[in-house]
Amino acid sequence: MRKPYVFLGLWGALVIVCAGLMVNFSLNKTPVNPHDRTPRKFGATYMAMNNPYFPALNNSIKEVITANGDILITRDPAQDQLKQNEQISDLIEEGVTAIFLQPVDWKGVEPALLLCRDAGIPVFNVDSFVYRNDLVVCSILSDNYDAGVQIAYDVLRKTDNARIVIINHKEINSTNLRVQGFLDTLRDHPDYEVVSHMLGTAELEVAMEFMLGILEQGVDFDIILGGNDPTALGVLAAIQKKAVTKSLLIYGIDGSPDGKQMIGRGFIEGSSAQRPIEMGKKAAQTAYDYLAGKNIQKEILIPVTLITRENLAEFDADGWQ
Repeated sequence: MRKPYVFLGLWGALVIVCAGLMVNFSLNKTPVNPHDRTPRKFGATYMAMNNPYFPALNNSIKEVITANGDILITRDPAQDQLKQNEQISDLIEEGVTAIFLQPVDWKGVEPALLLCRDAGIPVFNVDSFVYRNDLVVCSILSDNYDAGVQIAYDVLRKTDNARIVIINHKEINSTNLRVQGFLDTLRDHPDYEVVSHMLGTAELEVAMEFMLGILEQGVDFDIILGGNDPTALGVLAAIQKKAVTKSLLIYGIDGSPDGKQMIGRGFIEGSSAQRPIEMGKKAAQTAYDYLAGKNIQKEILIPVTLITRENLAEFDADGWQ
């Protein structure tokens, strides 16, 4: 009769040999890299990149896309809707997987959106609505209406009456919503009167020229609402150029580093802070979720917070949220 220990010894040797072969196989096997594929290209275009808000938004989107092993191609139409439409056409030709869009003109961008639809390119609308919401997969934006509401409540808290100047971009739905929130909140307060409402671009230089014109006309006012921070800073530049001594309350919307600096120095009363970093990350992740076949919301609103001297210390003076 064969001894048990002889059988166990042979069986054990077989196990050791097999284990050795498995170890050798695993050591020689090339690890699988989840990014070991052809990078996908994504496109992005915003109304203008000379407003520091948009580079902050773009860099946030790019951070997520790069982390996924992909590429972001960014274009600057410099406030020209026809140019933006051409850029979107070029991005389609470059074979992008999806496009992140902030329109120069919320209606004028429609031809480019139709091109994207026909090419099967999903569009993720950021920062400001497009008129044809059915042509985008999802809109990721600040709660722009509430930004105006918060400023109006601050005005009501700090004054008993006022004559108001408003300057905003007529073709950007986000600034229209901000103004609407502001006006709706003041609607039942007859002691607050809008004496001038100027419609133009959302750039510092243009706002400065508008305000210089208002000052030269001798318009009497106490409060200025700018559709964004560059507008508020342009208003401030005009007031300083004309050496206006009357106490005025200037409001912007963005929560930009420059805006916060002017709030700290007492030149601007407040700015409803947007969160471009949070918005960008949310937009990029939403795009990846959609491409992975997940259900996503049609509209995602990012909360805003009014920054004044009272809460300025709670915010990063040199950065964005």
